[in-house]
Amino acid sequence: METMRQNKFDILKQYYGYDTFREGQEELIDAILDGQDVFGIMPTGAGKSVCYQVPALLMDGITLVISPLISLMKDQVRALNEMGVHAAYLNSSLTYNQYKLALANAMRGQYKIIYVAPERLETQEFLTFALQAPIAMVSIDEAHCVSQWGQDFRPGYLKIRAFIERLPERPVISAFTATATKEVREDVTELIGLHNPRTIVTGFNRPNLYFGVSIPKDKKITLKQYLSVRGDESGIVYCATRKGVEEVHEMLLKEGYPVTRYHAGLDDEERRKNQDDFIYDRKPVMVATNAFGMGIDKSNVRFVIHYNMPKNMESYYQEAGRAGRDGEPAECILLFGKRDVITNEYFIEQDRENDELSETELEIVKAAEREKLRRMTWYCYTQGCLREYMLQYFGEESSACDNCSNCLNHAELTDVTREAILFVKGVEEAGARFGEKLIIEMLHGSLTPKVKQFKLDQKESFGCLKSVSLDKLSQISRQLQMKGYLVVTSSEYPILQMGEKAEELLDGRETLMLREQKKEEVKQKKKSRRTEGSQMAKSNSIFERLRRVRLDLAREEKVPPYLIFSDRTLVELCQKMPQTEDEMLEISGVGLHKLQKYGDAFLSVIRAFSEE
Repeated sequence: METMRQNKFDILKQYYGYDTFREGQEELIDAILDGQDVFGIMPTGAGKSVCYQVPALLMDGITLVISPLISLMKDQVRALNEMGVHAAYLNSSLTYNQYKLALANAMRGQYKIIYVAPERLETQEFLTFALQAPIAMVSIDEAHCVSQWGQDFRPGYLKIRAFIERLPERPVISAFTATATKEVREDVTELIGLHNPRTIVTGFNRPNLYFGVSIPKDKKITLKQYLSVRGDESGIVYCATRKGVEEVHEMLLKEGYPVTRYHAGLDDEERRKNQDDFIYDRKPVMVATNAFGMGIDKSNVRFVIHYNMPKNMESYYQEAGRAGRDGEPAECILLFGKRDVITNEYFIEQDRENDELSETELEIVKAAEREKLRRMTWYCYTQGCLREYMLQYFGEESSACDNCSNCLNHAELTDVTREAILFVKGVEEAGARFGEKLIIEMLHGSLTPKVKQFKLDQKESFGCLKSVSLDKLSQISRQLQMKGYLVVTSSEYPILQMGEKAEELLDGRETLMLREQKKEEVKQKKKSRRTEGSQMAKSNSIFERLRRVRLDLAREEKVPPYLIFSDRTLVELCQKMPQTEDEMLEISGVGLHKLQKYGDAFLSVIRAFSEE
């Protein structure tokens, strides 16, 4: 066992080109090699796959990786084969003869790692193979899919435990996910049947990602302005609906951007083609619904733009986290509009995916979703650090990051304590029976039909804040909710009520400050997080020459460019300018197999540049 622990470093260097493990990886690998079940909660880009692939290459027998999406399996297997590891996948994309051949090769021990869709676990042919094969480990990727409380529930994942229990000898079980609340973690452990797992949570912070929220007058203009300075960089634009995808895609096509699209309304062949165009950088900008992305291991995505706000923070974190998987600086921008809230409320009310739930259970789930939507909306309006807000949502302590739009927007705060106290008193006087909109109309002195209907114009608070704009009153209301001075019920018709901390504001113990939203779009002075070396490399023509070599090789090999070398590896090549194979082997991301396959092509470019 100690020998295997030592050999893990040889595997890491030979196949992955790295000398050291990232946070949490070594602990999880050691636990697996010791025969212990593990559960890894690690952010996108933290290297979850290394945690099961390295021990898989050291253990006797086969590792089965259960994965929810065909695209995810193809990406992982393609990456392993490119590193020199024999791997295969078993899913519906194979013809029957291809499937039979893959199973036969697996029985002969040709593959150390086999990716399989959960739906295959119950088929007779696969069961016949599994009951005879020497299975050393079963690894469950995207493990949150087993939980109905997760954002990507897959009923097929509920079959995993029964499959494992049918095996003649119980293998090591490993489970991995990027996001998991306490309820989801408990579900994963129970429903998959993990035995006293070694659980590692590495943290959700991604320092290389810049987070920004914009509330533009015209999203289309803002999007075009953003893309106009991105050059040929790769990025994803997420839209809430298929109609939105079609409109944004058509607009960008007319503007001449190299863009493609993805949503569930397209046929399988077009989705496959468009996805490949994006992965192979033929069309580096993808406009898509959230049906796109899970398991897409594309490391060089430099930006993710949400054209609409997602319905919860879990979805936003996972989707935004597809940027910057190579560790290089990337940007995550959310273009927020009030209609986004209405759209998501509609989705929540129309959700009928969990038909097996009773009406009472369904309402509990919907109430939880409404609360998640409220917390997501607060993210768009928060006056504080966006990263801090996000990390605290996932239970992780943080401080201001200086790498988000709020931290870099140094507008002065305004004291609105007087207005806030009048607002809270108005809620109290109205009897905590009405929603936010009606309370604001009452405080502003608006004689709307509903204000008259409920006789709110007869309240002492009526018109007490008539000099304050409706927009500013909305901002004050949101800040009062975020601070706990007011709360909103999670019912279908949310009611604004007094919060636990209301008295602390009313008796003068606390103040409320407001950074007012500007009506005009303001260019954020974004402080670059790029290292000096990265700036130097990317401004230098050698970086572009190496990118061209990578692209040519990728086309010859018919693989995505990032599978040859990541942007981070190219940056380090620019910094260190290796002249020999031994020197190139010291570059992070250059393993022995890739050196033998691609080393000469890159070294010749670097040597020629050095002689100029």
